[in-house]
Amino acid sequence: MNLFEVYPLYDVTPVRAEDVYVYDEKEVKYLDLYGGHAVISIGHSHPHFVKKISNQLKQIAFYSNAIQNPLQKELANSIGEQSCLHDYRLFLCSTGAEAIENALKLTSFHTGRKKVIAFKGAFHGRTSAAVAVTDNSAINAPLNSQHEVVFLPFNDKKALERELATETYCAVIFETIQGVGGLDEPTEDFVYAMESLCNTHGTCLIADEVQSGFGRSGTFFAYQKYQIAPHVITMAKGMGNGFPIGGILVHPEIKAKYGMLGTTFGGSHLACSASLAVLDILKKDRLQEKTKDLENYFRTKAKEISQIKKIKGRGLMLGIEFDFEVASLRKSLIYDHHIFTGGSSNKYLIRILPPLTVQESHFDVFFNALKIALKKNNKNL
Repeated sequence: MNLFEVYPLYDVTPVRAEDVYVYDEKEVKYLDLYGGHAVISIGHSHPHFVKKISNQLKQIAFYSNAIQNPLQKELANSIGEQSCLHDYRLFLCSTGAEAIENALKLTSFHTGRKKVIAFKGAFHGRTSAAVAVTDNSAINAPLNSQHEVVFLPFNDKKALERELATETYCAVIFETIQGVGGLDEPTEDFVYAMESLCNTHGTCLIADEVQSGFGRSGTFFAYQKYQIAPHVITMAKGMGNGFPIGGILVHPEIKAKYGMLGTTFGGSHLACSASLAVLDILKKDRLQEKTKDLENYFRTKAKEISQIKKIKGRGLMLGIEFDFEVASLRKSLIYDHHIFTGGSSNKYLIRILPPLTVQESHFDVFFNALKIALKKNNKNL
């Protein structure tokens, strides 16, 4: 049987990984500055992560959510402690797309409405409602068109106010830092306007933190740069350091009812152990606090390269933008210099989403390689 080929693949076959490095079957070492789409938060194969999952596997790996699982409560308390969102409630699932689906469904239950406002450049997932609020018609099947979604540009307060005044929307969903969209951010003024308008018109505000959460932006959630209180916060990716886990945090204004949400694999013993290990290391090694210094160092090094026209993002969710498409440049970085980087819907942008254990010396390696790769690509310094 062949695979159903939906991914264009690089000719690299990783067989093991450690911290910020991935090794292929020939023992070639690759510097991972992409973290598998921002998934690797505390480094590949972190000893504490491996030990915690291994010990849990020897006890019980999984049982359904029909029974007590104290690890779920432990995880909720740990997220509450590190995010300072003690009044929110945790619902666990398995993926980021599932988190988005549950967030949208919950806001529809809460408001009795079905329309959604999303933003141009948004990416929220590939399942039914998640892909409907994703600004990419190429991955939206006809089936997804049943969802009523309006896409607005960031920072257009008048358009947002006009739509919300109809009082037909269950939710406004936004990424504080757009991931696949190319690291664009709304202005501070617009973020506060979103919250105010949603509260005025009875619409829920959803902060999509699937990629930016768990310390990557320099705050536990990226939206926490601002003093707002979203009705629902979605999370996944770095939450499990490679183990599939997702979840939503629900504002106390939204009340739970038996049966309104559900999941088979979400919140399993293994998944909770994985996320607890991540939170242990984030706290012990102060990884969130270190992201600001690492961001500043990255920006300083990037400014030394004249071809870089813009530096985008925050913390360790960063991008460098050129005035040419970067596909060939990224291929040179991976094949000639053995460095993983990321692309986006912005074809001129390289995304940098490394494990939070990355160090300044790793950025030195990257920028030295980038200078050589730029010359190879006939982009003279």
